[in-house]
Amino acid sequence: MEEQVDRLVKQTWEKFQTTPKSARHLIAISGIPGSGKTTLAATCASALNALHHRASPGASAGGDDIAAFIPMDGYHLSRAQLSAMPDPATAHARRGAAFTFDGDSFLALVKKLREPLCPESVTLYAPSFDHAVKDPVEDDIPIGPHVRLVLFEGNYLSLGKGPWKEAAELMDELWFVEVEEEVARRRLVARHVKAGIARDEEEARRRVDENDLVNGREIVEGRVEVSEVVVSREDEGWKPEAQGVGEGER
Repeated sequence: MEEQVDRLVKQTWEKFQTTPKSARHLIAISGIPGSGKTTLAATCASALNALHHRASPGASAGGDDIAAFIPMDGYHLSRAQLSAMPDPATAHARRGAAFTFDGDSFLALVKKLREPLCPESVTLYAPSFDHAVKDPVEDDIPIGPHVRLVLFEGNYLSLGKGPWKEAAELMDELWFVEVEEEVARRRLVARHVKAGIARDEEEARRRVDENDLVNGREIVEGRVEVSEVVVSREDEGWKPEAQGVGEGER
């Protein structure tokens, strides 16, 4: 995976050099649950910031980061919103399906990030997801005017329907992380047990087969044309914990 990451980071940095100062370079990274897209997005954003700081020694560490990593997790509908749906039991059971996300709000943020940067530009905010309470946290991720490389990651960012399609058309690049279904299943079962989403491996396997991989097939079958296909491999050094990345996407 390191070779793929190095290539993508170098390629992105070179493209960014030609991006007008008044514009942002937007990349959407998608893939089925368990594909490793969260790890890829976080790792690339960190590497791009390191390149920026080497190129601009005067920039203070952290505060002047030029790249931001925005997970789609914050656009989960809250549990209260799921409970208010016509079939709340199905809505909760299928949490993670496209209809359980606020795609319109995600699209609204992308449109704002597409607006030209100027001296009057203000900090924008994206929601995060609190895994302890299992709900989004509004306005938790700041995106300042100095942030000009934005890497989004999420299941549906290359889905060819609804607000996801419109958001995809506003991106400069679409990357898709490809993974074997059995590899994704193994990762997801372990993740669900560790995160407390499932009580044991049997319950986790049932959730993966009845929800996550069902969503995964929609993601693959409904994918629009993408700029890059990244093959997710089982490198030991590529596990989220080895990269310092959290639980990642559901």
